[in-house]
Amino acid sequence: MSHSNQFTLFSHIGGHNGWKVAFVLEELQLTYQSVYLNFRKNEQKAPEFTKYNPNGRIPAIIDHSNNDFVVWESNAIIQYIIDKYDKEHKLSIAPGTDEYYTQLQWLYFQASGQGPYFGQAVWFSVAHPEKVASALERYQKEIKRVLGVLESVLSKQEWLVGGRMTVADISFVRWNIDAATRLLENFDFEKEFPATAKWHNKLLERPAIKKVWEERARLVAQQQ
Repeated sequence: MSHSNQFTLFSHIGGHNGWKVAFVLEELQLTYQSVYLNFRKNEQKAPEFTKYNPNGRIPAIIDHSNNDFVVWESNAIIQYIIDKYDKEHKLSIAPGTDEYYTQLQWLYFQASGQGPYFGQAVWFSVAHPEKVASALERYQKEIKRVLGVLESVLSKQEWLVGGRMTVADISFVRWNIDAATRLLENFDFEKEFPATAKWHNKLLERPAIKKVWEERARLVAQQQ
């Protein structure tokens, strides 16, 4: 792989967590090369990749400007990027402040509260070989519960922390796209969760996020 870019990002075109890392890299104008693993060929489980991520999942990054240092787990990657390369705190809160821990709180909530439940909704609605109505109902309810948590905060303030957009907000974008478009039946995002929908749409309009998402759309179209 070329090291002309600062980072190598191991990702997956149809996946989720690699794209939120790309959003952050693009927002900070850091250079990166994406390597899209083929899950049908189990490339994420191959030794060529598990030497970087023993968990055999995406994403993982190699930081070529830091002796090829490797980080895996998406929100750990995001934390690494902002700690190392967002010294002006364009996307982050300064360490040691109370709001820094609020930012961490939202990153942990996204990783533990949003991603797994939304991911299980995708699995049981798309990938599971049989339809399990009780599982679908459970995870669709969890999606609305998580959106309700966001709504309870965003109905009172514009952003999750610090009065401005941070990685805490960005971390939710990718899974919320699926919630808004395909995971819930007869779902009116703007009507049911108006503040969260407004926040989500503002994030989608950011040039860096729009650029990354358009690149994903191009790659998806090539596969069809």
